[in-house]
Formats: sequence, C-alpha cells, structure tokens
Amino acid sequence: MTLGILPADHERATLIGRAWVPEIGPVVVAVRDGELHDVTATFPTVSSVIETGRAADALRSASGTVIGSVDEVAGNSGAGAVHSSRPSLLAPVDLQVLKAAGVTFAVSMIERVIEERARGDLAAAAAIREQLSDRIGQDLAGLRPGSPAALAAKEYLIAEGWWSQYLEVGIGPDAEIFTKAPTLSAVGYGADVGVLRTSEWNNPEPEVALVVDSLGAVAGALLGNDVNLRDVEGRSALLLPRAKDNNASCSLGPFVRLFDDGFGIDDVRTARVRLDVTGHDGFELEGWSDMGQISRDPLDLVGQLIGDHHQYPDGAVLMLGTLFAPTADRRHPGLGFAHEPGDVVRISSPALGTLTNRVQYSEDCPPWTFGLSALFQNLASRGLTLPEASTSTGGRQR
Repeated sequence: MTLGILPADHERATLIGRAWVPEIGPVVVAVRDGELHDVTATFPTVSSVIETGRAADALRSASGTVIGSVDEVAGNSGAGAVHSSRPSLLAPVDLQVLKAAGVTFAVSMIERVIEERARGDLAAAAAIREQLSDRIGQDLAGLRPGSPAALAAKEYLIAEGWWSQYLEVGIGPDAEIFTKAPTLSAVGYGADVGVLRTSEWNNPEPEVALVVDSLGAVAGALLGNDVNLRDVEGRSALLLPRAKDNNASCSLGPFVRLFDDGFGIDDVRTARVRLDVTGHDGFELEGWSDMGQISRDPLDLVGQLIGDHHQYPDGAVLMLGTLFAPTADRRHPGLGFAHEPGDVVRISSPALGTLTNRVQYSEDCPPWTFGLSALFQNLASRGLTLPEASTSTGGRQR
C-alpha cells in the first residue's frame, strides 16, 4: 500500500469502512486484497453488519462490487484532494452513538497533581511521589480505579488538599464517559479536523476506539482523534461539550478492524498508538499512547457505557482515552502546544493502520449536513432497507 493506511498485517485483517460514491451516496465497503468492495446491497449500514453478532463472518460472506483500490480512494479523500466524480473515504461508522471515556490513565493524572504540588521542583516531586506511594502502599503504576488502594489514595489526597474532579474520575469507581459528537458527525481519513478559532490551547488526542453492538459486545476497534480544547475545559468542566463537540472535532478511521481469530480485545489492551504532528511552520511533534498503561480495562469501560443502566439500540463507538498530552511550547515560551491551521496529524498503530487529518478552524471546515434523515432518505431512494434487528426498538434482545 503506497499510502500505508492499512494495518501491517492487512492481508489477514477483516476491515470494514464507508465511502462516498458520487451520484449514489454513502456505501459500506469491505477491504479485500487492497480493493474496496461495496457491500451495501447486503448491509446498508455498518451498524447492520455489527448487529449480526458475527460481524467478521458476515462481512466476509457479503458479495460486492469494486469501487476502487484503497490507494485510489484514500488518495482522493481530504480537503483539496477530492475529485468530485470519484469515491472518497468517510468515517467508518454510521448509526452508532459516538462516546468517549476521559481520564483513563490514572498514573498520568496523579503525576499532574504531583507536578502542580511541586511547582516544577524535581527533587520536591520525587519526595511527594515517594510519600504518596508509601501512603497507598503500592507503586503508583499499579493503582486501579475504585480499588481499596485507590480509595485510600483519595482520602490522602483530600487530606493534603490535592483533590480535584479529574482525580475523582481518574481513580474513583465511576469512569468519565461522555458524548463526544452527534451520530454521523465524525469525519474520516483525509478530512479536515477542527478547533475553534478562539481557542489558544488545544491538542489532538490519539486514541483507540471500540465498536460496541446493542448487546454490549465489542465487535472491533479503530483509531480516533478526540480533538480537545484545553483552554475551554480548563475554565470549567461544565464546558466539556464546548471543548469537545464542535464541527469536525471527532475523527475516526481509517477502517474498523473487526474481531476475528487473528485480532481481539487482548490486541487492544496491548496496542501502542503513535502521534505525529507536522506544521507548515516546520514544527514537528511526536508521541505515544501505550494502552498497556490504561487504568481501567477496556471491557470495564464498555460495561460502564452500556448495560441495564443504559442501552444503545444501534450500538456505540467508545473512544478509550489517551496517555499523551503535548506540552512542547510552540507559539511562545511557556504557553505549551496549540494547533495551527494546516497542521497534519497522523495517528497510527500497527494493527489498526494510519488515520491522517489536516487541522483547520472548525468555522472553516465543511459544515456537517448529512444527518440521519438524509441517510434514510438516501437509502430509501436506492431501494435499501435496514434489517429488522437494526430498526426495531431494542434490536436483538438481551
């Protein structure tokens, strides 16, 4: 693959995605031998594949017509590169609710408190870290949210005046799970991602995301960019929707890798996600997010997302959080990192491929106009109907 967007072992991966075909609309595609096969006649939505409960087998058995090679379609995806008469990639999910989990790496969250307490003094930080470790009776890297040790750490931090709402969700029993963006609003490979023009402190968040069916079973994984406005959220946690949910602020792709005999949840648990940012001003930034350091197991997060307490009849996408928060100064010393228009963001992982986007102001990104009503009208005009399990309330019953 000349563009290198597919997983390193793509020959044995079961990959599903979506593309826009001019004069037709959105289609569901299976990646086979470097080509994109339109399987929409069998499965009108990605959700309908996931809801079979055997997504990998269902996708493999679905017949389809080739709309182009991965290279051709990916090369025609993105601002300035899209040829209006040729297919281009979309975010690889559709009817699923777009959710995200925050503060899922407890060690990095506690380190922020230590750094704040030490006021930049490394020697003081080491002493505080040792003091905290002695108090909770274990290495900080072993701290698990909701555990007795975590509760002891919470009591200690409160007594020391270090407590915050972020540490509550970082080491407390309840995870922070929020709605990242409206259904169908995510952008895909090559598209612009947006930050508000008024934001002066923001960053990409490279993450692994899970695709979850209506019964709470994980069907696959993909890469995501949970674009974040740090200055907005920093003013108040109640501004989280303003910080997280803006035009083109959620990117997913390039494809969903479905779980099969060669790829499963243990591969998610051990995934390493790389971030590269390249600016037109010559600025470069790189970093890693190691899923092996996540404080909450991915399946625990899924259990807090969906169950008897909350249902998602068409499934959900759950972004799992990131270890990486860029701090390198860019515009001025001491002001940290912030995006500039034109930044190219690449998020990659060997098992999931590469998700590439260009940064623009949200106000300048293409407006989101193709919502649920447009999708259903489009499918109806093509004589396509959703399987009963995807249209009846509750879908497949628990």
